[in-house]
Amino acid sequence: MEKWEKLADRKKVDLVMERLNAKGINAYYAEDGKEALDKMLELIPEGSEVFEATSTTLQSIGFTDIMKEGKRYVDAVKQVREINDPTERDRLRRKTTIAQFAVGSVHAVTEDGELIAASMSGSQLAPYVYTAERVVLVAGTHKIVNSVEEGIKRIKEHTVPLENKRMMAAYGIGTALNKLLIMYGDKTKGRISIIFVNRVLGF
Repeated sequence: MEKWEKLADRKKVDLVMERLNAKGINAYYAEDGKEALDKMLELIPEGSEVFEATSTTLQSIGFTDIMKEGKRYVDAVKQVREINDPTERDRLRRKTTIAQFAVGSVHAVTEDGELIAASMSGSQLAPYVYTAERVVLVAGTHKIVNSVEEGIKRIKEHTVPLENKRMMAAYGIGTALNKLLIMYGDKTKGRISIIFVNRVLGF
């Protein structure tokens, strides 16, 4: 576990940010969770409709609490949780993917600036890839890896076991690596933003 929780040095982070910016993905640096949260609030205007992917990173910096308060943003997913009918719930779940903002995290970022996200259901992947107007991601610098191959190894050895443990404790069911997204760039400059945090946050 220690290997996958080692923070990257600032020189490496700056290099990754430079490569991401060159691809049209806005990259920012925050020293801690508070700075990261402040940057998120700056990037997402008040009153925006937000799809929040389940993320221990967002929980740890306090963004999830802001969403739960329901005062600053419109929670695109809240209505889905309140629907009991499976058919209607599925219809609304698909609708949430076109929210104005999608927020979440990724599980690895390569030195060349590729973003890697794993998922059991894939619910957050469509907004990340295309359907959300804007995407704001937050990741600890411990998620920076040398290559896509190392990023996938990190997910299999570190992310999935920890997420499985979390889900078993919270819901009594585990997780699985069903879907994997690798983003090499985005055709719309500035559509995706990522905030690197100099802290071990999330898996």
